[in-house]
Amino acid sequence: MLLRTLVVASLCAALTHAAPARAQVGGNLAAGPPLDVHLEIATTPDGPSLSTASFDLVTGEYYRLNVTSDGAEPWRLEVDDLLRNSHLRIVTINGIEVHLQALAFRAIEFDVGGTTQFSFTPIRTGTFEFTVGDVPSVRRQRPDGGRTVAGTFTVR
Repeated sequence: MLLRTLVVASLCAALTHAAPARAQVGGNLAAGPPLDVHLEIATTPDGPSLSTASFDLVTGEYYRLNVTSDGAEPWRLEVDDLLRNSHLRIVTINGIEVHLQALAFRAIEFDVGGTTQFSFTPIRTGTFEFTVGDVPSVRRQRPDGGRTVAGTFTVR
C-alpha cells in the first residue's frame, strides 16, 4: 500500500510540473452567428483573380466563408488543407443547406457564376494554402499546366 501511495504521489507531482499542454478547442464549435469572410473570384485574360489572397483566422472561432465567382469561366476552389484542420458545419449552395456533421469535402467547382458558403471552425493552428484554377483539379496538374492563383488561411 505504501508503494502504491508513493507511485501515485510521484505521478501527481510529475504531472503538476510537466510542460503545459497545447490549448485545444472545446465547447460548442458552432456557437453564435458565424463571422463572415468573403472571397470573390474574377476572370481576367490571364486566369482567375482573387479579391483577397490572405485570411487571418483564430482557432475556435466560428466562420462562414462566402465565395462568389463571376461565372465567365469555370473555376475550381481547393481548400482541402484548411478543411482537414477544421470542424465543418454547413455548406450552402443557392440557398440549399447541407449539414456536414462529421463529413468533409475538398473543393468547390463553379461551372456558372454564383455564391456558395460554408461554415467552419478552425481547430488547428497553421498556414493553409488554397488555390483557384482551371477545372479539372489544379493540384492534379492538367496536361497544359492550367491557370491558377493561390492564397493562404493563417490560423493562430
